[in-house]
Amino acid sequence: MSNKEQPAVKRYRRAELEKESSSDSDDNYVPYVPIKERRKEQLLKIGKLTQIKDEALKTINSDKDEDEENWGRKSNISLLDQHTELKKMAEAKKESAMERQLKEEEKILESVAEKKALMGVAELAKGIQYEDPLKTSWKPPGCVLKLGEIRHETVRRKYRILVEGEDPPPPLLSFEDMKFPRGILSGLKTKGISKPTPIQVQGLPTVLSGRDMIGIAFTGSGKTLVFVLPLIMFCLEQETRMPFIKNEGPYGLIICPSRELAKQTYDIIQHYTSVLQKHGSPQIRSVLAIGGVPVSESLEVISRGVHIMVATPGRLMDMLDKKMVRLDICRYLCMDEADRMIDMGFEEDVRTIFSFFKGQRQTLLFSATMPKKIQNFARSALVKPITINVGRAGAASINVVQEVEYVKQEAKIVYLLECLQKTSPPVLIFAEKKQDVDAIHEYLLLKGIEAVAIHGGKDQEERCRSVEAFRAGKKDVLVATDVASKGLDFQDIQHVINYDMPDDVENYVHRIGRTGRSGKKGLATTFINKSNDESVLLDLKHLLIEAKQVVPQFLADLQSENEKYLDLGDERGCSYCGGLGHRITDCPKLEAIQSKQASNIGRRDYLASNAADY
Repeated sequence: MSNKEQPAVKRYRRAELEKESSSDSDDNYVPYVPIKERRKEQLLKIGKLTQIKDEALKTINSDKDEDEENWGRKSNISLLDQHTELKKMAEAKKESAMERQLKEEEKILESVAEKKALMGVAELAKGIQYEDPLKTSWKPPGCVLKLGEIRHETVRRKYRILVEGEDPPPPLLSFEDMKFPRGILSGLKTKGISKPTPIQVQGLPTVLSGRDMIGIAFTGSGKTLVFVLPLIMFCLEQETRMPFIKNEGPYGLIICPSRELAKQTYDIIQHYTSVLQKHGSPQIRSVLAIGGVPVSESLEVISRGVHIMVATPGRLMDMLDKKMVRLDICRYLCMDEADRMIDMGFEEDVRTIFSFFKGQRQTLLFSATMPKKIQNFARSALVKPITINVGRAGAASINVVQEVEYVKQEAKIVYLLECLQKTSPPVLIFAEKKQDVDAIHEYLLLKGIEAVAIHGGKDQEERCRSVEAFRAGKKDVLVATDVASKGLDFQDIQHVINYDMPDDVENYVHRIGRTGRSGKKGLATTFINKSNDESVLLDLKHLLIEAKQVVPQFLADLQSENEKYLDLGDERGCSYCGGLGHRITDCPKLEAIQSKQASNIGRRDYLASNAADY
């Protein structure tokens, strides 16, 4: 290459290099930042770092302080003790499933617990609280008192009587020890009653002493006499001291949930007062106030002065509102089948009735099924009450043989005839719906069986006629809704058939309690199928297990997730409704009540569905 060409080549190469360098500078182009601006950015970065550092130091220091609080005080405690304490803290944090279940149940119970005491409006407004029970002239025999508390406890254990409350009177094993007059003893003899039942052994001395009482005993155990006989004695004492004048009274009030039960209680009172009169005692007048019967009949007795009034809540409230009767001198109140009254819907009626009393009264509550929730609520109406429990509240009578059979819905009515052949009459058949009662009644009549039927849709006169014909033995079968399940006492019922399983296991206990009464044996057959709710069947299964009855295979196979929790805490089963097959967290009765409250159904509307039957 010539010397002339060399500068040109150099120039060309320089140009190529410049091009490459310019393209590189375009890719990595960094704008020029003045020195002052760059220093500012650096300072800001340093500031942020120090801020983060400060925050980190603060958290470390706070953790140290906490550790010092936890451990500083324990510097003088040995490591072994510290380890034990740490272990306890760790165990406390580990909350078991059982504890969670109990806590949840406590919350539910608190939410459903009544905050308002079961008292009259006036008493609540004035803040009236009675501290001491009423005093009576009755005293236990001195010879029994001398025997001491050890003897009393031995008697209670022997008869399986559980007593709660302050200073209960001693149990008495004969009616003579209870100081009943000759007339009453003669009346008991004619009824074939020679010695008191367990509930009467402890209950009669308690009521005669003037104490408020909650009486819980299985069906057919003689609860009625516990509140009827002392009331007759008190009225006899009042009449002897100062006879009742016109329009005075009543001195004692007995409230029953159904008309038939009120009529039965009234007839028992009439029996003993008539026998007393024959033995030379003054006349004790009693009146029956129930729906379906003209008020004029009741008013006639009230106008002459009345000692005892037996009533259903509806008719009683009507008469009180219209001032046909006054409770100014009433000092004795008894609620039979009390859980039915205080339960949802009747509570306000009971509160209203309480507001008509003008002074302290002796209050008695009786039932075969009374869940803890209702017992606790009822105590707010009582003064230093004594709770007498013979067997578990809601337990079935041990004298009843319970048979449960799987029967398809369409085969039930035909299978009834086969069931009726198990025993001789009289037989009781229960059904939930009125139309089922009518259908069964019609079918039995077509088959030539002497049957009668009662339900809320029939008028009172027909209901009374049917019950009397069945009681007298003129009819072999009585078909009824639950109106006949509470408290009614029929002599020698051989067999109770549940055409369908009730939605509530309490109703089942009351139904089968119509047989196996007064120590006699009885049989109860229940039809179940797929239409029944699983929770009710679980309750039934555990009720059969408790009563040591045969559990059919289809019931034994039923299992629930929460069955492991059934024996949790102080109480077995549900503390709200008393069912043994579930806990309060799965209570269908509570769910039904809450859903009704949520849908804003008024109190009257809620009652209307059952009012006709009661």
